[in-house]
Amino acid sequence: MTKIRVTKEFNFEIAHALWNYNGPCANIHGHSYKLFVTVIGSPIVDEKNPKLGMVIDFGDLKKIINDEIIKPLDHAFIISKSASESLNCSQNQMFEKQSIVDYQPTCENMVIDFVQKIKKKLPSEVKLYSLKLHETATSFAEWFASDNN
Repeated sequence: MTKIRVTKEFNFEIAHALWNYNGPCANIHGHSYKLFVTVIGSPIVDEKNPKLGMVIDFGDLKKIINDEIIKPLDHAFIISKSASESLNCSQNQMFEKQSIVDYQPTCENMVIDFVQKIKKKLPSEVKLYSLKLHETATSFAEWFASDNN
């Protein structure tokens, strides 16, 4: 069977701060993230299947990413549990949408988190091939399945 890679791009906004970091990113700031999700699989060959010729329906991939990443994180403040314990954000309307995570919310760690969330939701015949998360126009982190087997 022929393997095909399919990629979908997503855009969202997140504010974050890096706890105990020794640079400007220790301050609360935001980024316009671009996420590229690439999956790999064989196109469906069953002529009775309405998704004939697809590895995955782009709409199905979009739903997974929206449910697991975009809806919870778009226009949210993401912060590590350690940093959260020193702040009192719960009473401030500017921090109504926040995500407290068990890791330092760097681009690299966010990619690792996203990989775990996406892999759990993909159909069994479709595998996550790679993720690329742009934090800025010129800075990004990448994950490849082939590096992590």
